[in-house]
Amino acid sequence: MVVLVDELVESLKHFSLCTESLGCVHSAVFRSIHGNMIIWYGAWMKRSNENKELLNATLLSMLTNVSSMAILIDYSFFDAYAGESRDGSPAAKFFTGDTISMNAILLHKNNTNDLSYALLAIFKSHLAKMDGVVAGVCLKCHSQTRTVNLFVWKSLQCCYSWILKSDYRKTLLPFLDHLPFEVKYDMFRAVYVSGDNVLTPSHIEAPFGRIQPFKGI
Repeated sequence: MVVLVDELVESLKHFSLCTESLGCVHSAVFRSIHGNMIIWYGAWMKRSNENKELLNATLLSMLTNVSSMAILIDYSFFDAYAGESRDGSPAAKFFTGDTISMNAILLHKNNTNDLSYALLAIFKSHLAKMDGVVAGVCLKCHSQTRTVNLFVWKSLQCCYSWILKSDYRKTLLPFLDHLPFEVKYDMFRAVYVSGDNVLTPSHIEAPFGRIQPFKGI
């Protein structure tokens, strides 16, 4: 059976609506521009670990509705610990159709604080120099020594231009040369945003589910 990616996106939109009854403040669906990766994003106000475990179990059980369409390859809670927008607000704001880039860094030893501080330093030193960036946010994973920098761009062309001009060895290594790490980078299109206006401030918890659709035969 061939399952179109559009059907999966529609199912995740319905999933987003269902999470509102669980206290989800904002949600969005990001679709990879160059691959078949899809990310579901949801934002909650911070809660206790016990409530978080219950929420986690509930969300995973609800995602069984899309199990015939795709494989859930990763699911984690993240804390947003820094954010900034060109309009001066401490948040990353995005809308349907926006270009989103993410660089995720996984540390090969258990020292999350070192990685978080390093990513924050990279974020602060580069955001003002990144022509075409509208906003950005730093996220720290609860379950792994992994952090993510998320950037919202004016256009896909602006994102490409920055990638072509930037040098990974000059932008990352000075901050991370003392840490064993692995970097992953991808660009996404926001194909759905609840209320068409999502804020990612520094006082929320944001579950990310990375979903890979089955390939049609």
